[in-house]
Amino acid sequence: MADGSDKEAVVRNKQVIFKDYISGFPKESDMAITCDENMKLKVPAGSKDIVVKNLYLSCDPYMRLLMKTNSGSVWNPYTPGSTIIGVGIAKVVDSGHPDFRQGDLVLGKTGWEEYSVLKSTQGLFKIQHATDVPLSYYMGILGMPGLTAYAGFYDVCSPKKGEFVFVSAASGAVGQLVGQFAKLMGCFVVGSAGTQEKVELLKKLGFDDAFNYKEEPDLNAALKRCFPEGIDIYFENVGGKMLDAVLLHMRVHGRIAVCGMISQYNLAQPEGVHNLMTIVYKRVRIQGFFVADYHPRYSEFLDFILPYIREGKVKYVEDIVEGLENGPAALVGLFSGRNVGKQIVVVAKE
Repeated sequence: MADGSDKEAVVRNKQVIFKDYISGFPKESDMAITCDENMKLKVPAGSKDIVVKNLYLSCDPYMRLLMKTNSGSVWNPYTPGSTIIGVGIAKVVDSGHPDFRQGDLVLGKTGWEEYSVLKSTQGLFKIQHATDVPLSYYMGILGMPGLTAYAGFYDVCSPKKGEFVFVSAASGAVGQLVGQFAKLMGCFVVGSAGTQEKVELLKKLGFDDAFNYKEEPDLNAALKRCFPEGIDIYFENVGGKMLDAVLLHMRVHGRIAVCGMISQYNLAQPEGVHNLMTIVYKRVRIQGFFVADYHPRYSEFLDFILPYIREGKVKYVEDIVEGLENGPAALVGLFSGRNVGKQIVVVAKE
């Protein structure tokens, strides 16, 4: 808690600033590294603000949507000239809020900077860190991607043993977990990814099969090869041509959980989908979902996933870069598939 001391610690605070709204693929030059020379580490007396030291930052595809004026997202777009906002793990330095104390580890929305002032605790979780798992896991398997995979697969997809499951962007932060959850359910699972290295990774994670979509001249043929009996569940991360092809292979009463459509985020004019009548013929249910709707079930999710991690039944792959100054390159790399696994930026060690 704030102690009201007159002597306030002041530090230099390195930050990643968003320059201006963009079109097309993001570039490192769309962001700038600056420094606030006079960051105070004390909250004002009577304030409920929380000052945190950021430890890990998450690179996520949705952040691209916030780089344009009409983001189409439930989150507000970034403000040019201001610090980029994302999900992070941080340690509380000082707090005027009764629920958070100095030394607490927290997970939630924070600035891409070394220190942040949090004025809202909405969506902010206190981490009761299980020291037998890496703290960085709260950026991925124990954080937003993990809860996304859990809610999207089990709630939205309503899986049954023996069903046929397809996951696009399957080596990513969410997709790698969906595939493993499907195997735990006794499903047949195939994933798509953008390199042979990622295809091999999916097979090591237990996927029954995987293919490199960049090397497939005909997505319809690839899906027919992998799913001769059709697809019951499609976990959608890509959109565009992949969604169009999948629709032709859905089985009667199939389910499609729409998590994201990364292939469309950098297009000025989104691609059309032409095979929509399949939804009628096959009685396919397509449902989008938003992870924040499932925040009240976060504790339930941790109770579900931690035993699987400890028993080695679910594995997780991270792609970690060191240093806030390398954050822009890591974020931009998501859209060329440079990362293998969950992309994380380490700002500071605990």
